[in-house]
Amino acid sequence: MYSRRKITWVCLIGVAILIKVFAYFPDTVEKYYSRGLYPIVSRLQRALFGWVPFSVGDLLYGVVVVVALRWIILSVRTLIRREAGSGWLLRGGRKVAFAILWVYVLFNLEWGLNYNRLGIADQLQLNVKPYTTGELQTLTDVLLAELNRLDSVARLHRTDLRRMATLRSGAVRSYDSLAVADPRFAYRGVSVKASLFSYPGVYIGFAGYYNPFTGEAQVNTMDPLFGLPYTTCHEMGHQLGYAKENEANFIGFLAARSSADPAFSYSAYLDLFLYSFRELRFRDSVLAKTYKGRLGPGVRADLLEQERFNRRYSNDLAPGIWALYGSYLKANRQPHGIVTYTEVTAWLISYANQRGWDALKWGGAR
Repeated sequence: MYSRRKITWVCLIGVAILIKVFAYFPDTVEKYYSRGLYPIVSRLQRALFGWVPFSVGDLLYGVVVVVALRWIILSVRTLIRREAGSGWLLRGGRKVAFAILWVYVLFNLEWGLNYNRLGIADQLQLNVKPYTTGELQTLTDVLLAELNRLDSVARLHRTDLRRMATLRSGAVRSYDSLAVADPRFAYRGVSVKASLFSYPGVYIGFAGYYNPFTGEAQVNTMDPLFGLPYTTCHEMGHQLGYAKENEANFIGFLAARSSADPAFSYSAYLDLFLYSFRELRFRDSVLAKTYKGRLGPGVRADLLEQERFNRRYSNDLAPGIWALYGSYLKANRQPHGIVTYTEVTAWLISYANQRGWDALKWGGAR
């Protein structure tokens, strides 16, 4: 038994080192992992767990939390009772290190190496670079115009989005529409679930997340309805191997923008308008103020609803959790942390400069 454990240690450490070295070669990661191994792994994950009506990954997380808490409680009790014998701390440390090694290896082999790929900018040959305030203003104008154009029609069947089946099928159709123009973004094997942690999630502030160990995309269904479609498309972007948040935002936008369902396109335009508007306000607050009066009545109502929602679930714990998440992003090739989400504005401007501003409009891919 001891020799088997020792062999496992050596293998895990060896694989972890290989992963670390492999990650330094993005072109190799792109070719052999992101376009080679990962599509096979992800399709298998979605085939195994996609048919289950609830989130298997959430149950897995729950079990891990319970086991970890039990271990901590037992360890504290052992220390308080002074029952920790010689070598107890060393044995405990080894167990923790062994578990961390397993998580690191599985995380990277099942999904995490996608953080080190060339990514969607290389696929679309985008020249993502710093942009001018003028370009940012043009982007904000385009997004605002599309928002107002979709405002009324996007509400016709909005309440249907509360059903996970409707949300899921609408997101799949969005990717199907995108794949007509570019087959590289075809989405096969559906595994999109309502989060089992939606209620605590609203206090933390997450709208959705991807589980790399089961390949499931989870959506916080307690969020306002108008935000759910874009969140779903974003998380499905992670399933396709776009790990970085700016990439998932961008591919999610391309999918939602290609949808025949105005509720999906509206959802994406609203989120991206807010990113663009906040950046414009940072650069020119006087100019940004003029946009508020140009918003349609329905858009203003949605923004007010979002503001009330955020205020209702505001708490002192969320900033700390987001700070930790920001550290996680920085550790995974996203040096700007949480700000990475907003970097999608640069991608949109680059895309528009390449294909024309009309390419950002609803149905622009068709």
